[in-house]
Amino acid sequence: MFSTAPGETVTRAEGETIGSFESHYSPPVGELSRFVETFWAARGQLEATRELIAPTGSTVAAIVLGPAIIQGHPGGEPAPMRRGFLIGPHERPIINQPTGRTFAVGFVTTPVGCEALLGVLPSAVRGQAVELDSVWAPAVALRRDLAAAAAQGAPLPALTGLVQDRLAAGVNSSISGLERCEAAVRLLQEDPMTPVPVVARETGLAHGSLDREFARIVGLTPRSVARIIRLRRLLADVDVHQRVRWAEVATRLGWFDQAHLIRDFTRHTGVTPGEYLAAQRAGYPPDQNAPGFVPQK
Repeated sequence: MFSTAPGETVTRAEGETIGSFESHYSPPVGELSRFVETFWAARGQLEATRELIAPTGSTVAAIVLGPAIIQGHPGGEPAPMRRGFLIGPHERPIINQPTGRTFAVGFVTTPVGCEALLGVLPSAVRGQAVELDSVWAPAVALRRDLAAAAAQGAPLPALTGLVQDRLAAGVNSSISGLERCEAAVRLLQEDPMTPVPVVARETGLAHGSLDREFARIVGLTPRSVARIIRLRRLLADVDVHQRVRWAEVATRLGWFDQAHLIRDFTRHTGVTPGEYLAAQRAGYPPDQNAPGFVPQK
């Protein structure tokens, strides 16, 4: 439901409705493009009981307007989020489990967007799923306004527009070290195999200083973000409906060997490569694209 390729057993095309499920995604505009990857809204009945969603290196926030949505990590203590949720930066997959017909509106931050948008230190919510209004007080009024707009028949694009306007009014871009971390993220996105000391040197910091600044602004280490970027690139590139030669994939994307790839893959998705392919093939037809999602019945 909440990544740059969100959803359940429906196509990820923006604004498309399939069956009883409707979804909409919109890009940020203006200064928000530094801090938001995408705005999204979803409404309807999902087919799968739950899904695992691989990390993106970002923070996810949502206002829940329908039944509670269970969020958390496998092996942890997933909890029902009744008003909204904030998923802090994480390296393991997140459980997304609706308890009824989904109706939620939210956004995915860029790796540096959590504090700038919400005033929340990402290190304080790293690896956690919490009620959004427990860490971001404006969520109370935003939820009230979204509910009122929805009751008047506002379409999903209008709801994401309301969220975008509210965030734009309160964004803080004066955080110390923000531009250096943005530059470091860009370098890792260009080549996630770039050694961290090289990234540090390019941004004018010592290795240890970059790690500390990243921990404060991103909530993860540069090395963790690099692993996530590389894994997301793999997931986006793999055609799950064709035979996948994992050894070749490992070599092409810079893993030492297939065993190393499998370890990273399982850490980030919660399943082995073979289990991922089986879940994708069972959950999505060939004309749909849902990298990073593992639907479970």
